[in-house]
Amino acid sequence: MSITQVYNWYKFFKKGREKVNDLPRSGRPSTSSTEENVGKINKMVRENRHYSLREITQIMDMTHESARHILVDVLGIRKVAPRFLPKDLNFLQKVNRSKVTEDMLKRINSDPTFIERIITGDKTRFFEYDIQTSQQSSEWCDKNGPKSKKPCQSKSQIKVMLTVFFDIRGVVHSEFLPEGKTVNKKYYLGVMERLIENVRRKRPDLWRNNGCILHYDNAPAHKAIIVNEFLNKNSTNIIEQPPYSSDVAPCDFFLFPKLKLPLRGTHFESIEDIKTNS
Repeated sequence: MSITQVYNWYKFFKKGREKVNDLPRSGRPSTSSTEENVGKINKMVRENRHYSLREITQIMDMTHESARHILVDVLGIRKVAPRFLPKDLNFLQKVNRSKVTEDMLKRINSDPTFIERIITGDKTRFFEYDIQTSQQSSEWCDKNGPKSKKPCQSKSQIKVMLTVFFDIRGVVHSEFLPEGKTVNKKYYLGVMERLIENVRRKRPDLWRNNGCILHYDNAPAHKAIIVNEFLNKNSTNIIEQPPYSSDVAPCDFFLFPKLKLPLRGTHFESIEDIKTNS
């Protein structure tokens, strides 16, 4: 310590001070986090939400930390990436989706068991190798340690397709597409026949009361005439699926992501091995 600082401390202790820690103090008055600057930044962000933090600091002529403090701590604003959608719906598609949703709500209000009677299904592919997600491949490292490297890989060419139907009580029917076959109207007709038979065996209460309600997407094979004739012959109720609306299809946002997550990052030896683990 300098001699001047020693004199100062001697004077503090002589006056009765007993603590050696810094005492609370007001500090310098803030020249950036003023009400005027907060209002300007708030107006800028509301008018153009794509402003970057660097652009805001240049326009407002303030430091990076001051602009971040106003945005995050004062205004409570955070920058997020837009949510990916399969397709930007046009006006007619939005109207159709609204009508389907309103019809669902009316059915739920009039029949409390409506959701329990829905059997929903879809198809997905399982690969011999599928890359891990960013969260799965993350790992702990030291503060100044090197970051781990992850090579750029793609999905394997060896794959198999799974068709599954399930309801609130569990899986009703599932099958893998045989090698060399494609999902056409004749194959999907066979899937419907096997599904109806499994409903008769596994859900006898729905079968007796004709209470089964099917839900699937609008793939061409699903809407084929022979498939619709078979379902009408068996008096099977069907729920309409709005086009390009994967967030109202339980297979897409609930079943398949949970099913595929444990399989990512694993190499399987054969198609039978893929099927067994799936």
